[in-house]
Amino acid sequence: MLFQSLSRYLYPTDSTRMKFKFLLFLSVFLLSSGIQAQRYANKETEKLDYLLYFLNNNYVDTVNSHLIVEEGIRAMLKELDPHSIYMTKEELKEMDEPLVGNFDGVGIQFNILEDTIVVVNTIVGGPSEKLGILAGDKIVKIEGENMAGIKIKNKDVISRLRGTRGTIVKVSVFRKGVKNLIDYSITRDKIPLTSIDATYMADSETGYVKLSRFSATSGTEFTESLEKLKGKGMKNLILDLTGNGGGYLQTAIDIADQFLTNENLVVYTQGRTVASKAPYYSTSKGMFEKGKLIVLIDEGSASASEIVSGAVQDLDRGLIIGRRSFGKGLVQNSFPFPDGSAMRMTTARYYTPSGRCIQKPYEKGVDDYYDDLNKRFKHGEFTNRDSITFADSLKFYTIGKRLVYGGGGIMPDLFIPLDTSENSKYLTDVYRKGIFNKFTLKYVDQNREQIKKQYPDFKAFKAGFTTSDAIMNEFIAAAEADEIKSNPDDIKTSGSFIRRQIRALIANQIWGTNEYYECINEGNPILKEALVQMKSENFKKLKLRY
Repeated sequence: MLFQSLSRYLYPTDSTRMKFKFLLFLSVFLLSSGIQAQRYANKETEKLDYLLYFLNNNYVDTVNSHLIVEEGIRAMLKELDPHSIYMTKEELKEMDEPLVGNFDGVGIQFNILEDTIVVVNTIVGGPSEKLGILAGDKIVKIEGENMAGIKIKNKDVISRLRGTRGTIVKVSVFRKGVKNLIDYSITRDKIPLTSIDATYMADSETGYVKLSRFSATSGTEFTESLEKLKGKGMKNLILDLTGNGGGYLQTAIDIADQFLTNENLVVYTQGRTVASKAPYYSTSKGMFEKGKLIVLIDEGSASASEIVSGAVQDLDRGLIIGRRSFGKGLVQNSFPFPDGSAMRMTTARYYTPSGRCIQKPYEKGVDDYYDDLNKRFKHGEFTNRDSITFADSLKFYTIGKRLVYGGGGIMPDLFIPLDTSENSKYLTDVYRKGIFNKFTLKYVDQNREQIKKQYPDFKAFKAGFTTSDAIMNEFIAAAEADEIKSNPDDIKTSGSFIRRQIRALIANQIWGTNEYYECINEGNPILKEALVQMKSENFKKLKLRY
């Protein structure tokens, strides 16, 4: 009927009628392929089919149907909620890569210094390390093409060095003290993407783990961290989830399971109907079911981070310290399209064991939703606990009858304000222009051998190295060379932080991310308070299970 009624009025000849039938059938088929939308045909989908046909055949200019469909899907999903999104095949791969836990490449961390690719570190066990490429090496050619002095960007380096596992990329390296360039043929391999940035003993009894995301490998990584810390005498644990934007639901459940005894409700999801409720429980496999536990969160902690901290809080397993978390509690499932693109559509909400909905409101639209953190800051929520108010309807209780609140995000048991005392315009400017990385890369490049000779291991560096006045003056001069004027008042305000950051980045350049956090955390107010709380009576007063 659809073909006959339309062609009767618009295309009186048999030939055009048949041509129209074919085009319309093809349009419907392509739109419906894979998701079998033709089985659910209605007036709305019929209208979309008509729209594409009329645009292709009647619009004054040539129409890019592919682009219209892509942008149309994005616009429709934007009307639903902030986390239902459409992704092209390329976008999907890029988004999934950090969560999958590996990629194919050569295994280096690099930075661009003075228009030259500098190897910051090689990944342990990766192909570059196995061939003897060293931190400080400069990659000046890739596949014979000059890479120095051409204003190359990070994405250009990545596109040249990454590739299919087993393929070879040829690079030429300049190494200080070596007369000629060193040529390497690097066979690309699977490169692990770790999600744990730091694992170390914060004091003689307290382990510290910094988890940056909940990836496919995070559960295994976390188990390894616990084993390592237990081997060093850990009795208490601080899990740092500040800035952790989340990841896989199952990974969050697996990590929470490490702290909980058997058959505790960790989280549940619920969709449109009561019947859609899906609970998730802990098992008896936890490696840290006994011992004091503190979880650190802030406004950047979202989704899976909120599942873990919400479960720990509701089940009275540990103490939550920091600032109110982001409030992302919508569950997305992926729905693929035939061309490799996909739609991630919200199908349910997350709820903590006490019944708190993690998701913050989004009724005022996507732009307002993502402006929430800015509004929180302006309202004073980051610096003053009293600026945060909750309605009585948002009251919930832990299993030990402690009062907690819903309404979006996890409110910590102990609020730590954002420390703005060291902020200044000068500090903002040197961050904005990347002076910290530029300066420390150059400083380590020029002084690596001397530093390693004076401090043969990180323990010696941490105990003995300080950012001297001479280094500080070099930093200020480097900033001035990049058109950032010296400001004595601002430098006095931010000086302590600048010195800590320089020292931590030097440690990172020579040893790695773990050592960076050991240094920079010496000025971390949330971690400092956590260490104080480990020795306080709060665990007993709150009747926490440890």
